[in-house]
Order: sequence, then structure tokens, then C-alpha cells
Amino acid sequence: MSRSGGGGRRPDSRHDQPTQAPAPPFQRGTDRGSHYGSGAAPSSSHAASTSTAPAPSSPSISASAPSSSSVSTLVEETEQKLTLAALAAATPPPSSSQAVGFPVRPGFGTVGRKCVVRANHFMVQLAERDIHHYDVSITPWVTSRKINRQIISQLINLYRLTDLGERIPAYDGMKSIYTAGPLPFESKEFIINLPDSDPRPSSSTRLRERQFRVVIRLASKPDLYTLQQFLRRRHFEAPYEVIQVLAVVLRAAPSEKYLTLTVLIKVSLLEWLINEMMNFCIRHTVVGRSFFSTDLGPMGQLGDGVEYWRGYFQSLRPTQMGLSLNIDVSASSFYEPILVTEFVQNYCRDLSHPLSDEVRLKVKKALKGIKVVLTHREYNNSHKITGISSQPMSQLMFTDDSATRMSVIQYFRERYNIALQFTSLPALVAGSEARPIYLPMELSRIVAGQRYAKRLNERQMARANAYNEDTLVNKEFGIQVADDLTSVDARILPAPMLKYHETGREASVNPGFGQWNMINKKMFNGGRVEVWTCVNFSTRLNRDVAFQFCQGLVDMCNSKGMVFNLRPVIPISSSNPNQIEKALVDVHNRTTQQGKQLQLLIIILPDVSGSYGRIKRVCETELGIVSQCCQPRQASRLNMQYFENVALKINVKVGGRNTVLVDAVQKRIPLVTDRPTIIFGADVTHPQPGEDSSPSIAAVVASMDWPEVAKYRGLVSAQAHHEEIIQDLYKSIQDPQRGFVHGGMIRMLLMLFHLCARDGVGERQFSQVLLHEMNAIRQACASLEEGYAPPVTFVVVQKRCRTRLFPAENNRCDLTDRSGNILPGTVVDTEICHPTEFDFYLNSHAAIQGTSRPTRYHVLYDENRFTADGLQVLTNNLCYTYARCTRSVSVVPPAYYAYLAAFRARYYIEDETSAGGSTDGNRSTAERNLAIRPLPVIKDNVKDVMFYC
Repeated sequence: MSRSGGGGRRPDSRHDQPTQAPAPPFQRGTDRGSHYGSGAAPSSSHAASTSTAPAPSSPSISASAPSSSSVSTLVEETEQKLTLAALAAATPPPSSSQAVGFPVRPGFGTVGRKCVVRANHFMVQLAERDIHHYDVSITPWVTSRKINRQIISQLINLYRLTDLGERIPAYDGMKSIYTAGPLPFESKEFIINLPDSDPRPSSSTRLRERQFRVVIRLASKPDLYTLQQFLRRRHFEAPYEVIQVLAVVLRAAPSEKYLTLTVLIKVSLLEWLINEMMNFCIRHTVVGRSFFSTDLGPMGQLGDGVEYWRGYFQSLRPTQMGLSLNIDVSASSFYEPILVTEFVQNYCRDLSHPLSDEVRLKVKKALKGIKVVLTHREYNNSHKITGISSQPMSQLMFTDDSATRMSVIQYFRERYNIALQFTSLPALVAGSEARPIYLPMELSRIVAGQRYAKRLNERQMARANAYNEDTLVNKEFGIQVADDLTSVDARILPAPMLKYHETGREASVNPGFGQWNMINKKMFNGGRVEVWTCVNFSTRLNRDVAFQFCQGLVDMCNSKGMVFNLRPVIPISSSNPNQIEKALVDVHNRTTQQGKQLQLLIIILPDVSGSYGRIKRVCETELGIVSQCCQPRQASRLNMQYFENVALKINVKVGGRNTVLVDAVQKRIPLVTDRPTIIFGADVTHPQPGEDSSPSIAAVVASMDWPEVAKYRGLVSAQAHHEEIIQDLYKSIQDPQRGFVHGGMIRMLLMLFHLCARDGVGERQFSQVLLHEMNAIRQACASLEEGYAPPVTFVVVQKRCRTRLFPAENNRCDLTDRSGNILPGTVVDTEICHPTEFDFYLNSHAAIQGTSRPTRYHVLYDENRFTADGLQVLTNNLCYTYARCTRSVSVVPPAYYAYLAAFRARYYIEDETSAGGSTDGNRSTAERNLAIRPLPVIKDNVKDVMFYC
């Protein structure tokens, strides 16, 4: 297979020469779902595999390319192989025929210095209970979990002692309740009345009741015995249904903590009930598996109409030592409960004039999805903002129910005797596109939401919840939760030796505490920059400062081993920050008129933020310019440390390598340097909440420079909104002229080289991701040459895991870093890990502030048969090769790079999805997915290098 130099190797590099070589191994790593590994194919942030098969004789498409039928048969073969994968490693106990078998743990690691750490896991003991699962149907249908909980709480208060047989059900907030024994019926209907907090305008002072029909039907009987067998390693398939029951029970305690609905008969007390419900909403908010409350600490101001509350996350997990409750302290931001006009003043102080188009778009983006209530009514439903009007209220007209055409201002004056003050402002838009509702900003208050400033530790949080004193948790379901953090055996892996250029005074370094510096060192491969210039968009920096900045930066690059021309191709210039695209095109044209291709454009950003994405889109997809953006505040300081940091980024953007592993150069990394290997990294980024029209973006990067594995080429692709599975790894089409044509990101990177890492996958998606993406890898390999199927190791990297590891002894300098955290290289593969599967927690970095967060690596597929030590040491060592800094990082670099590439690609479509009409929130998912536009194409000279760094 011909191998590319990964964009910018020096001509004398042997890696730039086309060769025939054995197929490299796969490697993948993931975060929530990334993967990395070693093998002869794509890389992603999951683990990959190592291949012993020779590379295909011709990586290009030819007349002898495999047929569609031969490629498609791999799907069935791969599925069968994946299902039986665990059987090859051991003889497992009976398991579901539908389950995908993940590799069993090959043993425990032994490398490194032994120590003990504490983990935020609390052991859970279960009593024997006869669990029953009932489906719940509420009519009319309600989307709010909060209202659903109010309905079911009312039902329990009314019927617990009678129709429910004194049972206390645990409710998940949507469609299921669980009981610790059977209810007296298999199916029953209840009528529940709740007070309506949003009476119609015609009855603004009269409270009404909403009536709900609730049907409860027996659905299943989850068996605790299967969980016990799984924890004793006598059953290989995790009983997620049983774990879900217990998780709902534990979540139900804090969910219902403040919701005490008393059975009220008198209508005069309904107002009190509404106030209690509102107080509950203010004091306690449930977000997924996290809980936030003002009772957990004071709120904090974040500015721009945002505040934060403290809270905690909880998750029930099966581990080697039994069932564990993982509790993690967290904080989350909320909008302040202020008038929208106060909120808008964070963007525009003067509200007496119309908003500019730029400010209007910023306000629209900030407010979209927020719920507001109107202040001129005594009782009011909340309204979800879908956009803001393009016209000011002074010009905004609508047709009322009587078909009368009137202005918003006239409506509020005649209907409510309110003279609106800020008539130059746009109106908030709620409702649907067919029936929009216009709300004046000055009468709209953001629904309350709040948070915490002083950190609670996990032990305080477990005790504060008092699970063992809770009637539902302890007495009804027989669940006991330990009060203390779990002590866990761990090891501290040694840091790898890093290689720098021989001409430096220090040609190698052994990093201490996860960090080092560039003093007396030169880059392993210094890039060459002959054609460059700088454009300054800051109005605060004069031309002399911009010139001094570039001079200092160029000198730093040369001193660290790069070959950087001292003279710019065209003079350094200052341009109008309001004419960014024009200035970039002008620089490009002036360079090309001299018959030269600009290798690097240094850009000093405008003083006001918001232009970075547009600059990157124009440079990388329209002009083919590799750019380095710098903040004007940093540029004005002329700081040597800043010059050094920027030089590291520039070097990899022009094809250089900053440092590599000594073991890689000397070919001492098992399964990676034994034969040509490619490492892939993959990630999927999703749009922010409220951005319903934006696609998700997938990115795949792949190492191109075996054996050093330090240069990663990146590709990106748009896919369906919030689609987690990467769709464009491999694809094929029937072309009328060319016949069967193969494509996809994995195949394109395999044709250049290959290895794999994958980011962004949850545990419940492991099987689906493995089947889909392994099939894509296999098909991509087979499309290069029939029968080409290198061995693969597929590892999921879960960087957002909620496990925290703390030193068992805080005062020992040999066990903690300067911030009091566990040391970089701390690895755990025992008590708190999976009962049978191959996973481990690795803290590979030194935290800059706060508590360091380990990353969890979970092997989903392993044809290379990595040992525990082999994969753990490889993963830790790679974390020291991240190009952008002289620190080890928390996530294996292929996964990190894929995240950066995907995040960069979102800038390319940012302008398209943030501007325009009020909302498309009422479009169906299918309609949105059909409208997915392909991403702008990154120019070849840009994607050949690590442009995303």
C-alpha cells in the first residue's frame, strides 16, 4: 500500500517514499464513545487492531475491484464473528443469542508502582424482592416529566392504601413504574385531577382543573437473580432491565424529595397547591441523571443573565466488587429569572432603538428554547421561545381570532390596558409557524432556574440523600447504599521517554508529573515555511506591534528547529474587522499574483469575538490557506511562553512533528511498531440544544507516519441530527460510467495508511456501534483488495465518565501532584471495573485546576489479543504525544484530534444554521435529515496537515 507522508514531511524523509508494506494494525479509543487501537486500517478514538496480513496490492479503484456482492457478504460474516468473539477467548456461560460478545479481560495489569486510591463509588446491597414492571399511559399525552411526576404522585397519595395495595411505586417520569411486589391488578384505569396553572385569559382569576386518564398495565417481572448471576460472573450479558429498575428507584428518592402532594378537597386550597408545585420547580431540577437544587448550596452569578446551581450525578453500575452507585458532584448553569429586556441588555444597553442585525441574531440564538411566563397575568403557562420577530413591535401585525388585523402594541393596549415601552424591540416568538404567538420582551420573565458555588464532596452527597433512611429505597425495595467512598487498588505507570531533535542540547526527556518544557530542545521534525504573511484585524494593535509580534514568533520557530523565512511574502498589513472576507481574499490574490502558494497566514483576531469561525471557513474551504489565529491581547504582550505555544501549533500545521516516543523510533511498541500500523481517531459532535436545523458532524483522523504515529490526517462529514453512529465510514454507489465506486472516510484514509480511535458512544450503544462501524472497516478493507481483512482491536474511550479517583493519603508527595490530585499515569483495572469485560480507568494527565478526571477505556473487539499491560501502557504513552502542548493529556490523542476536527467543521456551517427565519422546530426529524447539506470541502493542501490543531 502506498503511504502518504501525512502532509508536509521533508523530502528526505523515508516515509514520503511509496512502498509496498504489510497492512498496519487497527487501534481505536473512545470517550463516551470513541475508540483507538492498532491495525491495518482506519483510526478512531476507540481501540484498533494490529494486522499481520500484507497490504493490498493496489489501493486504488481498478477493474479488478471487488464486486458489491463480495463486499456486502462481509456484513453477515462480521456480525457472526463479533457475536462469537468472546467464545474465542474463553468458554463463557450461557448468554443471549442476540448479544454481541465483547472480549473478556485478559488478566490484570502489573506494570507500575502499586498504590491505593479512593473512588466516588458506593457499594449497594440488595434484599430479595419480587420486582414488577408496569407500563403507564397518561392521556392527554404530557411531555414534561415534572407534570408526569405530579400526576403519579397525586395518584399514589389518593390510592396507595386502597387500589395500590399499600405499595409505593418508583416512577421514571415517563412510561414505567416499578413495584417491590405485585399490585392487586394487572390493568387498571384511574382519573386524576390536577389544578391548571394557566387558565385562559377570559378567566384569569379562576382556577380550573385538568383531568388526566392514567392506565397502569403489567409489563414484565424483572428478575434480580440474573443480576446476581452476572455479578458472580456466571452470566456474560448485563441485565440492563434489572439495573434500570434499581436506578429508577434510587433516582426516585431525590426526584420526589420536595414533591409532597397532599390530597386536597377544597377548591380554595388549589392555589396553595400551585405555589407548592412552583416552589418545587424552583428548589429542585432534574436533568437526565443529574439533580440540581438551591438546597445544595448558594447560587453563583456567571454574567450575561446566567447563574449556576450545584448538584450531583448518580449512576448505578455493575462492577467486580458488586453493584456500585457512582455519585459525582457537578454544577450547571441556568438562566436567571429576570425579564427578557434585562437579559437583552447584556447584548445591547440601549433598548430605545431597533437591534442591529448582528445583535438580533445573537439575541435570537441566546433566547431560543428558553421558557418564559407573562407578568401581566396572575396565572400563566410557560411559553417556549422559538425565535424573535424580524420586525420591531411597532411594525408587527397579526390577525386575531376574530379575523381582525391589528398590531401587537394595539392588542396589549386594548386587551390589557398596557402601554408597551420598548416598541423598537422585536417580539419573542412562541407557538408554531402556522400559529405564532408574539410576546413582548418587557412582559416576559424567564422561568426560574438556579445553582451552587461551594463544592460538596461525594460522601456529603451520599449522606445528604439518606438513601438508607428513605422509605421507597430502603424499606420498600430493600436497597442499602454504603456511606463511604470505595478504596481501590491502583498502579502508577511510568512516563515514556520523548524524543526531540539531536541538534538540541536535550535530545530526549523523561517527563515528570505529566509536564515538561521546550528549554534546550528542538522539534523532532521542524517544518519549513517559505511563503507567509500576517494580517491584523485588531484596531488596538498598531502596525509596529504586529510586526514585533511576527518577528518574535518567527524567531521562536527558528530557534526550536523550524526553517522559517524571516521575510513575509507580502508586507504585514492591518485590515478592517468588518471586512474580513475581503481582506483574506485580497491577501490570497496578492500572493498568487507572485506565482506563489501561501503556506501560512498568521491572523491577529478582531478585538470583538465572533469572527474565528468565519475566518477558518474562508481560509480552509474557499482559499486553501493554513492559518494560525492569535488573540490581540496575547499578541500585544510579546511573551516568550506564548510564542513557544504558538510555535508548537504552527509546526504541525505545516507538516512537522514536535516530539515522538523513543520506543516508537526504536520500534519497541508491541503490536504497533512490529509492522506498519495506522491509528484512527473518530468523534461525533452534536449541535447545541435548540439548534434543531443543524446536522451532527463526524470526524475521523488517521496516523500517516508509522512507526512514529504522530501525524494525523483528518476528514469530516455531516450526518443526521443527533445521529451517534458514524454513517460515512464506508459507502459505495453504482455509477453509470465508472461502475461500482467505493468511498467513505475510512477507505480514503486507508488508501493513505491506517489505525482507529472513536469518541462519543454510550455503553448502551456499544453493540450497535461495534456492529455498524466494524462492518464499515471490513468493507473498506475489502474494497481495496478482496480478502483483505487485517486483525482489529476496537477500544471505546469514555472521556466524560463520572468516576473520580482521589488519593487515599493526601499528604504523601510520592502519591499526589502539586494540586493534591492523583499522579499522571494512575490506572485502575480492578474493583470498580466491569465484572468480566476488558476495561480500565486511566488518569494520564495532571489537572490544571480542580479534581483530575480519569478516562475509561473499554475494549469492544480485540483480534490482536492485547495484554492488559500492553494496552494500558500504549494508551498512557500516546497521551504524551499531543502536539499542542508540553503536557500529557487526559484523552488518547487520536480521539482528541477527532474531536478538534469535528468541532472545527461546525464552524463551516455556523453562519448557515444560526441566521435566517424564526424556527424550524416543528419540522419532523425525517424532514430535517433529508435537508442535510454536505459540509464545505476542505482544500487538499489544508487537509494534508493537522489544520485543526
